[in-house]
Amino acid sequence: MTKIVIMGGGPAGYEAALVAAQHGADVTVVERDGLGGACVLYDCVPSKTFIASSGARASLHGYRELGVNVDLDDTRVDLPTVHGRVRGLALAQSADIRARVQREGVRVVNGTAKFCDDEPGLATHKIAVAGKDGDEVLDADVVLIATGATPRVLPGAVPDGERILDWRQLYDLPELPEHLAVVGSGVTGAEFASAYTEMGVKVTVVSSRDRVLPHEDADAAAVLEESFSQRGTSVVKHARADRVERTDQGVTIHLADGRTIEASHALMTVGSVPNTEDIGLDRVGIEPGKGGAIPVDRVSRTSAPGVYAAGDCTGVLPLASVASMQGRIAMWHALGEGVAPIRLRTVAANVFTHPEIATVGISQQAIDSGEVPARTIMLPLSTNPRAKMEGVRQGFVKLFCRPATGVVVGGVVVAPSASELILPIALAVQNQLTVEHLALTFSVYPSLSGSITEAGRQLMQHDDLD
Repeated sequence: MTKIVIMGGGPAGYEAALVAAQHGADVTVVERDGLGGACVLYDCVPSKTFIASSGARASLHGYRELGVNVDLDDTRVDLPTVHGRVRGLALAQSADIRARVQREGVRVVNGTAKFCDDEPGLATHKIAVAGKDGDEVLDADVVLIATGATPRVLPGAVPDGERILDWRQLYDLPELPEHLAVVGSGVTGAEFASAYTEMGVKVTVVSSRDRVLPHEDADAAAVLEESFSQRGTSVVKHARADRVERTDQGVTIHLADGRTIEASHALMTVGSVPNTEDIGLDRVGIEPGKGGAIPVDRVSRTSAPGVYAAGDCTGVLPLASVASMQGRIAMWHALGEGVAPIRLRTVAANVFTHPEIATVGISQQAIDSGEVPARTIMLPLSTNPRAKMEGVRQGFVKLFCRPATGVVVGGVVVAPSASELILPIALAVQNQLTVEHLALTFSVYPSLSGSITEAGRQLMQHDDLD
């Protein structure tokens, strides 16, 4: 029986454990905090639960237009209840995952793990486990490193849990900030800026670039900036933070160009650092890459025999869905099953702002630069009948296809439920469907998804049918 040790119990780790157990392996997962890892306990699940509460308040903005009188000024956010729900759901999800993997016969050890091989290049490996119930050394035929990542810390802005915060410390605040400065305008920064804005907090976004979401679709980012402007959130652009200073009133953010920004709290969202230190990589001959990430191939192999890596510690795409697939692929490959290498261009991703921004496949930037030839269409939701009925004015559906064949190669959706609407486009990209397939599919009328089939109809050309 193949002995497998998995270092980390996040999405990469527990999904890999389920695959390995179902294929008859002897599986041990070593996790310090709880099954689900940081994703479930501190990052993705808590943040999206918090954002769901902000979304409830955001939905009230359009009620008056629909004939329902709601006084937003009299709508209060009970922060202890919100934070209690965040923690409760995270713990419940972790418990559900633990029960599932244990039902499959996986051994779960509460502790930390590191390699203790005598020398690099060995066919089997030894893992030293410092567990809460005692220390032990595990023998392994296969090891999966799934240790995740932690929030990056700027030397001049070390979080103190009170005024200078990382995104894992927000749920300890006793009350909403009076004025929150979000340092960083990537996905995490944009999501929390949007959530706190909808909760009625004054928010300032500090962006080192010329716009929010610099790595996302530019048209989508423009919609979000418009939403921020309408809600009173300011975006300070070309502003690189040097340090954050505690003051009697809150914090002062010192920018590289000499400007300063005053706020009551600062939320630092300046990226993550892979958890690859002190896990004994040198004992198996693995040299971390840029930023400490572990280099892997498309089936999650590292440079060491019998050692795989998956999730945020690899620096591939910091998405739970990608981590899970990397973990599954690693186990299928290690156990001799046929497996297709991961295809990152088919990954659907979502930014949980208000409105949401979902993408899949080839980007608009790649098309505009000439890197990828494509026909494109962009349909504003303001022309969609269901959107009109619901008072939705912001957002759009974009679709990209190959010029000659009409095969769908990508898309963008900006809408209140973009994370759900992106699925048909993702299915088309994954399965190389054409715009004709979309055009000839019946959509419900009226529906937001009708804009996807309409986009397919508008992209059809006669040569798609030849």
